[in-house]
Amino acid sequence: MFRSLTRGRAGVAALAATIVLAAPAAASAAPGATAAPSAGDVTAAVTARLLDQAANAADPGLRSAGTDDTRVTVTRRGGQAWAFGTAVIVAPHKEGVYPAGWVFVAHRERAGWRVAFDGEAAFAALAESAPANVVSPQERDVFTGVQPTYAGGDYRTGMRLPYGLGQSWYFTGGPHGWGGNDTPWSSIDLSGGDQRVLAARGGTAYTMCTGWIRVIHDRGYATDYYHLWNSISVNGASVGEGAYLGDTGTDVTCGGAASGRHVHFALRQNNAYVPMVGHNLGKWVIWSGSATYQGYALHGSAQVNVGGALYNYGALGLNQGIIDANGGGTVNRRSGPGTGYGVVGSVADGATVTVACSANGTTHSGRWGTTSLWNKLTDGTWASDAYMWTGSAGAISGWC
Repeated sequence: MFRSLTRGRAGVAALAATIVLAAPAAASAAPGATAAPSAGDVTAAVTARLLDQAANAADPGLRSAGTDDTRVTVTRRGGQAWAFGTAVIVAPHKEGVYPAGWVFVAHRERAGWRVAFDGEAAFAALAESAPANVVSPQERDVFTGVQPTYAGGDYRTGMRLPYGLGQSWYFTGGPHGWGGNDTPWSSIDLSGGDQRVLAARGGTAYTMCTGWIRVIHDRGYATDYYHLWNSISVNGASVGEGAYLGDTGTDVTCGGAASGRHVHFALRQNNAYVPMVGHNLGKWVIWSGSATYQGYALHGSAQVNVGGALYNYGALGLNQGIIDANGGGTVNRRSGPGTGYGVVGSVADGATVTVACSANGTTHSGRWGTTSLWNKLTDGTWASDAYMWTGSAGAISGWC
């Protein structure tokens, strides 16, 4: 289970996320997209949009960006009428700032190029209308699908930590903003191990700029990986979970600063950065501290603070949970959904269990809140959802 609670250092700020709802539409009718004032080169039109984004950015470092601080890469064209690629605003080379980047679709109309960035309602409409050689069917499904949102109480990612299974890397930076001290606190820093940064989940990968890879996953999620050395060059390539993306490094080709080899790993959902807090990576639940770069991670009752090492247990399935005895060693398994049923065994704190279905029973309180929900495990026994992290406050495998 997961409920937004305030429990000491584990306080969670309930932030709203916006779901992009898209219906098929003609490109010329795409609401919200901006048409360039002339029918010139698409790079000039995208650059104009970037400068408009920069002028309205919260980060003062980005607000001062000029044409020389933009990087537009057109990776695909559909004749003279369609274009697709990446657009980046380069940040100054100093601490506390990071580049901003988007995937774009552009369509040339009579009035000029109509350009839409991911995160805008017009983007989904243009992606739906674009030819298959500009936006592939796989990308179209990702860009136009209605996706769940963590603000609705679903924190499941299906992701592992972005390095090899069975390795332990240092948790060098707790939740902080993509740019450092900005909000939301979408990012963490990881270092050590064999230095090979791997995709946290399968998806479609894009090179935003040298050292910066974005992978767009299912369920509306995407992950960003920055400061990479030897980063791969990809343009919408399909990558599997665990695919090599690059090595930890200190690359700041597109701005910012880095001291010591690491990966700056960020979480996005529905085309925007979202808080890392409360989400699960490699069967660890990430929590923030009272300030940026602080915090800890929980695996069951086991806590690792910033500076410690996180063992990569692999991804938690969307129908699985992690037993959290809230400081105890085990949780009872019963023959039915409540304490009126007999104890038929126990399961250890930190164990991974698979949920077959759920039902309401007696009410209990655990680390994640108070609930009457009980989960039937695939071995036929039952455990209270109060002692299980699933990433959701509701039934994750339907009702029994």
